[in-house]
Amino acid sequence: MEDGVLKEGFLVKRGHIVHNWKVRWFILRQNTLLYYKLEGGRKVIPPKGRILLDGCTITCPCLEYENRPLLIKLKTQTSTEYFLEACSREERDAWAFEITGAIHAGQPGKVQQLHILKNSFKLPPHISLHRIVDKMHDSSSGIRPSPNMEQGSTYKKTFIASRLEAMTLASMLMEENFLRPVGTRSTGAIRSGDLAEQFLDDSMALYTFAESPKRRISSKEEISLSTVELSGTVVKQGYLAKQGHKRKNWKVRRFVLRKDPAFLHYYDPSKEENRPVGGFSLRGSLVSALEDNGVPTGVKGNVQGNLFKVITKDDTHYYIQASSKAERSEWIEAIKKLT
Repeated sequence: MEDGVLKEGFLVKRGHIVHNWKVRWFILRQNTLLYYKLEGGRKVIPPKGRILLDGCTITCPCLEYENRPLLIKLKTQTSTEYFLEACSREERDAWAFEITGAIHAGQPGKVQQLHILKNSFKLPPHISLHRIVDKMHDSSSGIRPSPNMEQGSTYKKTFIASRLEAMTLASMLMEENFLRPVGTRSTGAIRSGDLAEQFLDDSMALYTFAESPKRRISSKEEISLSTVELSGTVVKQGYLAKQGHKRKNWKVRRFVLRKDPAFLHYYDPSKEENRPVGGFSLRGSLVSALEDNGVPTGVKGNVQGNLFKVITKDDTHYYIQASSKAERSEWIEAIKKLT
């Protein structure tokens, strides 16, 4: 990394005027978070904009967008709000921790306190939040949502949390976007940014399920994808630039590598639906790094290095760019293990 750079990489940013979502390359420095437009999957100088961190507040997790559970919200001294989305929970938390450290650079005790608090909300790895939510939805033994009133407004299909031992679990479920707050009391707690007080043991705080399990699968095609291609264990995920097959232009996609069965899928991070726009089986595939001395045959556009190629069993060629040589090596090694 360059001198003074605390962290850099791809994040998806919400636009200020038109609230669309676009991938930007972010560079975090001690007092500033810079973001750049992309060409060929890499940054274009000068920066597109900058976020001054002095006096900034950070909210992570940010649950203001139901279909984007991996958000960080930054609010500047001038009350400008920035919404940034990471590719995974781990990457989101890494960005949040580094940004928090930059905001509170003069208060190391505060940074350590926030780090300890964040780690205190981790569940054991053998506990599946998906299974817990399915049990909560169970019609006979789960939670039965009902109409509730708050400050004169009636909210349908909500429930009240009042058991102290459920607070940590409920906070985790909200963090992963299985539950969401409804009404003034609970949404106000979310916006406070204090993780310990985000899920309230309060009879006036209302919550609802973020989505119905019946709506998770809506077509025969999605059932096929979910049960076969998307059933494998996630091994690795991250933002990479991919060359299109027809127009040969470069776009950043969120790649997800799964095993058992071995598939590599890619998603459009500007879209809210969590559905792959493409993918392929890795069985019988070949993966290799492409040298940076000249543009290889088959590669077009503004290429800025760190290239690798995947050739599938049916001889389809995928050209992909990582953000660094180290990241490229990590992806190649992870893919090779599944071919």
